[in-house]
Amino acid sequence: MIIDKNISPYTILDQESICVALKKIDSNKDGMLVCIDNTGMLQGLLTDGDFRRWVVTQTMPDLNMPVGSIINADSVFCQEDTSKDKIMSILSDRISFIPLVDKNGRLTALVRRRDDYININGRVIGPDNPSYLIAEIGNNHNGSFELACRLVDMAVESGADCAKFQLRDLKALYANEGNSSDASEDLGSQYTLDLLSRHQLKNSELLGVFDYCKSKGITPLCTPWDLPSLEVLENYGMPAYKVASADFTNHDLLKAMAKTGKPLICSTGMTTNGEIRESVGLLQDMGAQYILLHCNSTYPAPFKDINLQYMNVLKEVGDCSVGYSSHDRGINIAVAAVTLGASVIEKHFTLDRNMEGNDHRVSLLPTEFSQMVEGVREVELALGSGDTRRLSQGEVINRESLGKSLWLNMSIKKGDIITENMIDVKSPGRGLQPNRKKDLIGKPAIRDMEQGEVFYPSDLADNISKPRDYSFTLPFGIPIRYHDFSNLKNVSNFDLLEFHLSYKDLEVEIESYFKQSQDMDFIVHAPELFAGDHVMDLCSDNKSYRSESIDNLNQVVETTEKLQSFFPSSKNTKIVVNAGGFTLDKPMDVSERYERYEMIAEALSTLNLDNVEIIPQTMPPFPWHFGGQRFHNLFIDPDEIVTWCKKNNYRVCFDVSHSKLACNHFKWSFSQFVEKVAPYSAHLHIADASGVDGEGIQIGDGEIDFLTMGRDLIKHSPNASFIPEVWQGHKNNGEGFWTALNKLEGLL
Repeated sequence: MIIDKNISPYTILDQESICVALKKIDSNKDGMLVCIDNTGMLQGLLTDGDFRRWVVTQTMPDLNMPVGSIINADSVFCQEDTSKDKIMSILSDRISFIPLVDKNGRLTALVRRRDDYININGRVIGPDNPSYLIAEIGNNHNGSFELACRLVDMAVESGADCAKFQLRDLKALYANEGNSSDASEDLGSQYTLDLLSRHQLKNSELLGVFDYCKSKGITPLCTPWDLPSLEVLENYGMPAYKVASADFTNHDLLKAMAKTGKPLICSTGMTTNGEIRESVGLLQDMGAQYILLHCNSTYPAPFKDINLQYMNVLKEVGDCSVGYSSHDRGINIAVAAVTLGASVIEKHFTLDRNMEGNDHRVSLLPTEFSQMVEGVREVELALGSGDTRRLSQGEVINRESLGKSLWLNMSIKKGDIITENMIDVKSPGRGLQPNRKKDLIGKPAIRDMEQGEVFYPSDLADNISKPRDYSFTLPFGIPIRYHDFSNLKNVSNFDLLEFHLSYKDLEVEIESYFKQSQDMDFIVHAPELFAGDHVMDLCSDNKSYRSESIDNLNQVVETTEKLQSFFPSSKNTKIVVNAGGFTLDKPMDVSERYERYEMIAEALSTLNLDNVEIIPQTMPPFPWHFGGQRFHNLFIDPDEIVTWCKKNNYRVCFDVSHSKLACNHFKWSFSQFVEKVAPYSAHLHIADASGVDGEGIQIGDGEIDFLTMGRDLIKHSPNASFIPEVWQGHKNNGEGFWTALNKLEGLL
C-alpha cells in the first residue's frame, strides 16, 4: 500500500462544481476524488462510477451543480493511527482508496494500493507518460546564487522537467563537523569537504533559488543529506525528495523521508542486491511511494560497467517504476534507458565542464541536454504502444501511389459473375488490394463496369452509397477535378463545386471541359505542389523561392478568372491556399512565426485580387506532403489566425480536421477553437480526425463531436459554405463524399 500525504491532486471542496471535479479526476488519472469542506473535514468520495450513476438519472445534467450533491457520503475511511494490517484488510478490488482522517475528522492522507505511478506537482510519472527529465544542478552553482539562477534558466530552455539541488548540514553530516582543514581526514574526504565548504549556498539562498524555479515554471527538487536538511526542506514545502545513492542504506534518513508522505526518487548506486531489497522492504512497510533509479556511482562511469538492463531487476524488486541516474559520458545511454522503460532520467547539468568540482566533468552543457531531451522525446514517440500495426496517414498515401490494386480488363454488367481472368493486378493501388482477389472471384458484380476500372472495397459489399439531393443549412458542394465535372455536376443539388487544381491543370485549355454557363458557385483550391517539386511557400526566407510561389499563385488567380466566365453567378471567387510556413526538422519559434505571417500578407499584397478572395487554409501541426511528414507552423494557433485576419482583413478556409489535430497536439479545446475561428471563416472543409496526424477521416470514424461542432459552426459562421474533405472521397464516382454527406445531413 501507499500512504500519500500529497493529497491536493485528489481533493475537491464540496462547493466546487461537478465540471471542475471531472477535470480534476481526468488530471490525476486515478478516477476518484476525496470531497472535503472548507475546514478540511471529510465529506465523501466521488468516483467515475458515482458520476456515471448520477448522470444517467438526469434528463439535462447540470455540471455546474456543487460536487457535494453527488458524492458517496458513506464511503469507507480510517483513522490515521489505524494499523497497517487493518488497512490492508480493507483494501480490495472494490476498495482501492481509503481516506485517513485525524481525530477531528480532517483529511490527512490517502491510502491506495501500490502502483507504478507517482505524482510530483501535478506531473504524473510512470508508464505511458513522458519520461521525467531532471537537470541535476547539485552544487554546480559553485556557491553563486546568480549562477544557480542562470543554471535554472538554461535548464528551462533545455527542456528539463525539474531542476535538482543538494542540501547538507556539514556539522550534522560529518564526524569532524565539516572541518575542511582536518589533516586527519583521508585525501578523498578532505577534497570533498573543501569543495562543499566553499561551494554550498546558504540555506536562505537555496530556498530563494527554489522560488526562482517556481517563477520560471520548473519544479525544484532537492536531495537532503541529513536530518536537519530534511527539516529545512519540509518547512519550505518541497513536493518530493531525491534520495542519494549514498543514503539508500541509511535507514534512519530513509524512514524520515518516507514519513513525510512525499514521493521519493531513490538512486541505487554503490548498493548491493541484498541492500536494495532491504531498503525496498523498509519503504514498502512504511507505505512510501517511490521510484528506483539504476545508477553507477563513478564519475564518469565506464560504459562496460553500466549494466543498463539491471533496471528490469529493479522493476521486479521494487514493484515500481524505474529510471536511470546517469554519470556516463554523452547522451546515448540515457536515451537508450528510455527504450528499456525508464520513467525518470537524471543527468548532471553545468554551464562549463572546466569549472572546479568533479560533478562538472560528467555534466551536460545546455545544448547537450537539449539534444538529450529531443532524443528522449523522439524515442518516446517512436516506441508507440506495440499493440497492433496501424497504417499512418503517410503510409495510406504511399500505399496508393506505390502499391497495386485489382483492375478490370473487360467490360461487365451488373449481376455478371466475376472470374479470375477478368482481373489484373496493376498500379496505382487506389482500389482493392491484390490479396482480396479471391474474395471477388465468383461474386456477382454490383454495378456496371467498364474495362480499365478499378475494384473498390464497396464491390464486396451488398450496396454502396449513391448521390441524392441533400438538405443543409449551409451552402454545400463537393471537391472535384476538371475531368469529373461533367459526370458529377448534376448528381445532387449542389450550391457550389470546389475545383482542386494540380499544377498541370494550370496549363490545360479549360474550354475543353466547360461548354456552357453553369448556374452555381465555385471555389478553387490552389495546388500545393507546382512544377519542379516547388511546394508553395509565400513566406519562405529564400527570396527567389518566395517570388516563385507568388508567380505560381498568380497563375492560379488568372485561371480562376478564366473559370469565372463559365460561372457568371460567382463573384469574388474564393481561392483556398496552403500559404506556407512549413519546416523539415522542428517547429519554428514563436517570434519567427509572427515574421512569417507578415511575409504572407506582404506577398498577397503584390497580387491583383479584385475578382477573387484568397482564403488561407487552417493547417495541422504535422501535414502530409505527398507521403512524407513535415512540421507546419502557421494558421494553426486560433489566436494567431484571428489576429492575422483582423489585421489584414482576410478570412480563412476552416479545415476542421486539420484544426482538430492541432487541438489534440497542443491540448487545446476544440470547441473554443471553433468559437474563435468560425467568425473569420469563409469556407469549411469538413472531415473527421484522429490523434495528431490522422487527417481527412470519414465522418464518424475519428474523434470530432459533429453534433456540437455543427451547432457552433451554424451559430458563428452562418454564411460559410462547406465541402466534405474526406480522404479519397472521389473514388468510385464519389462514394466517400455521399457517405460523408449522408452522415452530415441534419448537423450542418
